[in-house]
Amino acid sequence: MADIKAFLQPPVMNETKEVIISERFKDEDGNPVPFVVRVIDQETNAKLIRQAIKKSKINGRTVKELDETVYGNLLVVACTVEPNFKAAELCEYYKTVDPADVPGRMLSSGEYQKLVREINLLNDFVTEEKEQEELEEEAKN
Repeated sequence: MADIKAFLQPPVMNETKEVIISERFKDEDGNPVPFVVRVIDQETNAKLIRQAIKKSKINGRTVKELDETVYGNLLVVACTVEPNFKAAELCEYYKTVDPADVPGRMLSSGEYQKLVREINLLNDFVTEEKEQEELEEEAKN
């Protein structure tokens, strides 16, 4: 039987990683500014999933379906510490009141995919680069 103390660990949401998403974002000295992404716990992930569920009527029955685009946008916002997509200044600059719109307006498609890849790897949604590449290839088809 395992010692219960082995499971008494600090919350996972404190784990972060700096990643360079693009050379476009530079500080005053011309150095690339990293994005900071974090791990989220399953409780937070479940809340994001609930927010991304859309309901529709099919043959008189209510059907619930995950809107993967909405979920992906919410996940990016929840897992990105810096820049803070919820910051009023960023929302105002990118002409939206919804922080979930900011990354899509701020980043090119490739930059966005790189950010998503880093979030997926850090959160163990995918375990290897190869698995992530397969998911991306699937999404393209």
